[in-house]
Amino acid sequence: MASMRSHTQKIRNQIDAGNMGRLADEVLKAAVANHGFWGDEWSELFDTLRNLPVEERRRLAHALIERFRSLGTEPETRQKVLTLLGIVARDLPDDFFLPTERLAELETLGARHSYWHATRLDLLAEAELATGRRLAPSVVAVFRRTALVAYRSEHLVELVKKLTTPVLNVGEAWADHAMEQLTGSDDDPWQALLLHALTATASKPSAKWDKQAQALIDSIGADRVRETALSWLALVGRPRTIPLERQTYEPDINNAYDPYNANALRGLAWLLSLLPPHPDTARALGALVETSLKKVAGMGPRNPKVANAGVIALSRVDSEAALAELARLATRVTYKNTAKLLDVALEARATALGLSREEIEELAVPAYGLTEVGRALHRLGDVTALIEVHGTKSVLGWRNAAGKEVKSVPAAVKRDHADELKELKAAAKDIDKMLSAQAERLDRQFLARRTWAYDAWRERYIDHPLVGTLARRLLWTVDGRPVGFADGELRTLTDDPVTTGSEVELWHPVGREPAEIVAWRDWLERHEITQPFKQAHREVYLLTDAERATGTYSNRFAAHVLRQHQFNSLAAIRGWRNKLRLCVDDSAPPATRELPQWGLRAEYWIEGDGEEYGEDTTESGSYLRLRTDQVRFYPIDAPENSAHCYGGEYSMWLRDGQDPVEPLPLTGIPPLALSEVLRDVDLFVGVASVGNDPTWQDGGPGGRFQEYWSGYSFGELNQSAETRRALLDRLIPRLAIADRCTLEGRFLHVKGERHTYKIHLGSGNILMTPNDQYLCIVPKSATTPQTGYLPYEGDRTLAVILSKAMMLAKDTEITDPTILSQL
Repeated sequence: MASMRSHTQKIRNQIDAGNMGRLADEVLKAAVANHGFWGDEWSELFDTLRNLPVEERRRLAHALIERFRSLGTEPETRQKVLTLLGIVARDLPDDFFLPTERLAELETLGARHSYWHATRLDLLAEAELATGRRLAPSVVAVFRRTALVAYRSEHLVELVKKLTTPVLNVGEAWADHAMEQLTGSDDDPWQALLLHALTATASKPSAKWDKQAQALIDSIGADRVRETALSWLALVGRPRTIPLERQTYEPDINNAYDPYNANALRGLAWLLSLLPPHPDTARALGALVETSLKKVAGMGPRNPKVANAGVIALSRVDSEAALAELARLATRVTYKNTAKLLDVALEARATALGLSREEIEELAVPAYGLTEVGRALHRLGDVTALIEVHGTKSVLGWRNAAGKEVKSVPAAVKRDHADELKELKAAAKDIDKMLSAQAERLDRQFLARRTWAYDAWRERYIDHPLVGTLARRLLWTVDGRPVGFADGELRTLTDDPVTTGSEVELWHPVGREPAEIVAWRDWLERHEITQPFKQAHREVYLLTDAERATGTYSNRFAAHVLRQHQFNSLAAIRGWRNKLRLCVDDSAPPATRELPQWGLRAEYWIEGDGEEYGEDTTESGSYLRLRTDQVRFYPIDAPENSAHCYGGEYSMWLRDGQDPVEPLPLTGIPPLALSEVLRDVDLFVGVASVGNDPTWQDGGPGGRFQEYWSGYSFGELNQSAETRRALLDRLIPRLAIADRCTLEGRFLHVKGERHTYKIHLGSGNILMTPNDQYLCIVPKSATTPQTGYLPYEGDRTLAVILSKAMMLAKDTEITDPTILSQL
């Protein structure tokens, strides 16, 4: 405010002199110099201007109008003149406030997300309201949003209290649809319901809030409330009906929630939890949680508070469907606060039932109408609907009265069984979501050291209608004896049936003889079993000589450059805790994974890369890339290490009375725990490394990653790439292009008509003859081509390599101009 103070005396001198023209000039100079009307100096001057005699304010208004008309199209200064007119012309005829220009300014404002409240645009609104006219709904929305996102100011809060219509902000599909339900009368129960929902500003509903909500539900009817509210929630997250202009300082606001309407969404979630339990309610609340946590560029999750409200609502619904949604979300949600709420909800339900957290997650998985493992028949008149699980997807098929398979939904079903058809389609979608969640949960069980009693395991896994489709494709140990499921029975390597047992565990290749591992791979292949994730082909990470030499840390995955946001998402999915590195003066702990069953904490040391704000960071200041360092292990209760976000030594942060704790020797880490942690880290590098990006052959920004990119893209294979190589060695002879493919060292060689191509088995990047020229092909998708049997799902790089090989073997048929220009 130093520049403001330099104007203050000149302004007061002009007031004393009564020179309104000079006064207008000085006030405008001060406003432009200070970018807005904020601070105590402006408050005092506003009071002074308000208290000028009417005639002097009339002359000052004339002077300001003259300046406005000479300003041309400079929007910010024109806006400030209008604001000043709001001070001095408050009780003058409307002509003194340029009503046409005021309306034009408000119309322009209506396309914005918010504004800097210090510009005092509320004065324009107050002047418009004084004429007896209402503000446009889009303008009301801007003032409401600004009051929520800006520093709170009394004048803005008081204005917003007057803006009672429309009940929600326009511009979001769900809100527009909800307001179509309103009649406009003061006693409209739907309006009362939405107004009550807007009061959901606390972290959870109070007894008083619930009582009022229940009264509103009773006045409308629970079934009508459910049906209508669910139709609103189905539109949440859809593209805005009124797009907003993105200001230079604002993130991707068109994909975010309106913060005013978000309170209503929270209230609707709480309100739904008061209704009698219904599968559609649980389904909608689960979808609301996921939609609310979707990332928005420059902002992070859309609205975690709405997601949290969805979790709280689910935790208040006493039904199997709600518990299933909580369990499913617990495997998918990575946002820390929401994940914590899910944990609390599941722990509370487990305690209430006298079960462990693991047991509640197992028992929470519904069958979704499946009457046998992976299959269900539903009779709809003369038509039969068949739901079958294939891999991690469900397929809904149809048979007519004669038992003949038909491709589309029969007309009779659409006509006579619309509700049943809707439920079948919803169940198929639910099955797909739950299968993915359960596959991730099972993949984490290796580190959970989980054991089961045989009978309970059969019920919850092998014979469960849904989970059984995954469990029957995995390997287990029954009383220490390895078994798999084939031809309707648990069987040993020699296909002997196993029908009884006491204790069951998941089979893991660590500690197994290589001959046994290979034998189980052959067994899976013989029975054509595709595992939901790598198990028999799972990479095993044993200590290297280098790691024995360093003793307490591994450099195996150091000196890599990773895309930070992709790494952060992967880490969360795999159960790691991580903090995004910002290009600010701050510190952060390493990425950590706690292993409570082993009493260990694993750490992966990372730091932000780069110094150029905007080039090495996002608009919000988070680093685009990370550099990696050591992997270490500590006792789980050891003090936490931390380092500066943009580099420097890690050190242990000690509270009073705490002593530093040394990292644990790698030789003392249980082999399975070591292997699984290093496998996670290998996954982070293998997926998030910039070396995987085929467009970075120039080395990225400034070419400074050229050496790393070249070394990673075509360098030595890591453990997962070696596993991929072993699989391709068995797979290639079955391919239609087998005669054009050979494996040599780190590459799959593919002979085309134009060139011979070398596809790196780690990165999927390509070199071509005659001089190892780089070929840039950016895959449009990573779906595995039809190659027949594959022993496991989920290897994206394998899919990329196979799709590239298929295309390059027929390089004369390539039509993509970008690829042809390189060939």
